[in-house]
Amino acid sequence: MPWLEANVRGFQGPASFTLIAGGHSNLTYGVTDANDARYVLRRPPLGHVLESAHDMGREHKIIAALGPTAVPVPPALAFCDDTSVNDAPFYVMGFVDGHIVRTADVARSKLTVEQRRTAGESLIDVMADMHAVDVDTVGLGDLGRKEGYIERQLKRWYKQVKGSQELTKRELPDVDHVHDILASQVPEQGPAAIVHGDYRLDNCMIGHDGRVAAVLDWELCTLGDPMADVGLLMVYWNDPDDASQALVTASATTVEGFPRRAELLARYAERSGRDLSKVDYYVAFGYWKLACILEGVYARYQAGVMGSAEPAAIEGFRSNVERLASSARAAAERVS
Repeated sequence: MPWLEANVRGFQGPASFTLIAGGHSNLTYGVTDANDARYVLRRPPLGHVLESAHDMGREHKIIAALGPTAVPVPPALAFCDDTSVNDAPFYVMGFVDGHIVRTADVARSKLTVEQRRTAGESLIDVMADMHAVDVDTVGLGDLGRKEGYIERQLKRWYKQVKGSQELTKRELPDVDHVHDILASQVPEQGPAAIVHGDYRLDNCMIGHDGRVAAVLDWELCTLGDPMADVGLLMVYWNDPDDASQALVTASATTVEGFPRRAELLARYAERSGRDLSKVDYYVAFGYWKLACILEGVYARYQAGVMGSAEPAAIEGFRSNVERLASSARAAAERVS
């Protein structure tokens, strides 16, 4: 509490802290101080942390740099790397009001039909604005290497999924097979841009007008090929007549009003001016990367470092990984 009072302008204790539901990686807390001012605190997960993941200083740097740009982000207020304060580095940002649209029920109850279309279009417009940011001008030119993004991502996630498998004690042959296909057919990368790394509807705060009020969860952000964001968004975005979904839970985007995938791609091509002819490769990569990420989540739950969870929920992560890896294989083999 003394650290918050000393480092966050206007903060006054005592304060209440509430773990915000949703997300299975970094921990996010809502904070309300004695004046009923609201803040958000982010810190790494408890226990086992994969190498290079959960860098709080990196997240804080990104949202601080993007604050003055056209990309909506929460206000970056303070960062602490003194582990004696909270056992781990953390940062504090301003609270942004709105809705996290994660399920069909939320989409129906919080957004009108017109606002759902607005949300989809705004999601694309913000992504195009994000990919158009001059990284050197905003001070993010050193966020990562600008070349060889896909090659680096394949290496990073393959290494980390293998680390997770040391905990889960199981084989994932589809993950291995898709890695080999993707590594052999990497498209030529254009100019490097900011890549969010997990850009989707429910990683944004949707304002009461239906527009994106803030892009959240920047822990996977780096520099590289912006088409990776496009491909992953297509994995998460479901049309109403899709035979399957990226996740078991019902997708909000199947509700009436949201644009279809094809409309989103056309809008992004128009807004960004980018060639989308290789988008299928990036969709395959998106499935594969998501499988790798969720294997890490499954490993942390299995190890008991993500808190208590019902056995059925843990088994859900296990089966999701296998299903996503299978979808990645099918998509990759269409590319090849």
